[in-house]
Amino acid sequence: MALALGLGLLSAGVSTTPAAAAARTSHHPAPTPVSNDARRFADWVMASGDSHGMPFVILDKTAAELFVFYGDGRLRGGSQVLLGLARGDASVPGIGQRKLSDIRPQDRTTPAGRFVASLGHDLGPEDIVWVDYDNAIGLHRVITTNPKERRLQRLATASPLDKRITYGCINVPARFYDTVVQPAFTGTSGVVYILPEVRATADVFPGYVAVEGSRPAPHAAAP
Repeated sequence: MALALGLGLLSAGVSTTPAAAAARTSHHPAPTPVSNDARRFADWVMASGDSHGMPFVILDKTAAELFVFYGDGRLRGGSQVLLGLARGDASVPGIGQRKLSDIRPQDRTTPAGRFVASLGHDLGPEDIVWVDYDNAIGLHRVITTNPKERRLQRLATASPLDKRITYGCINVPARFYDTVVQPAFTGTSGVVYILPEVRATADVFPGYVAVEGSRPAPHAAAP
């Protein structure tokens, strides 16, 4: 089921000159500038210590973009993603135990929240980052078994509206998963932050306060 259900140091005070940004960004940079919401949230994660030094991921559902960070706040890489078909910030109770045929289109949401995630496996040989195991929400390589869904084409467009297609899981390009996501979670757990699209950020993350003086995020070409 999980297979079918298929996500520069930004803290204040860090220099954001092009040279400094390049030095602090890995060779797997983000394809677009980190969205404003994700940048502000990353600043808060580092300022508050909420990730406890673990690598972390921020998913901006509104922009349909995902960013992976080292534990010290350096940007590891970013990508456009595919998300749950329906807007919403919560999983329907018991959805992880339903048959896919029983999941209505309006129930196919990618939940918002803070999740401690780790590498595992789905029902087959493929590895997956389990974000919310009980609700069968994972971060994994894009699924292409149903050509009618045009998932690869959806990933390639600029419109966030095209990214709404999954049962709730987060699909990323296979190369991005292999070179950025998988290495980030190898041998360790990480924190996945999924920003809300309906509720206020502070309602989902009670300790969240936008960090004053947030710095612009690095901008680089896609890997």
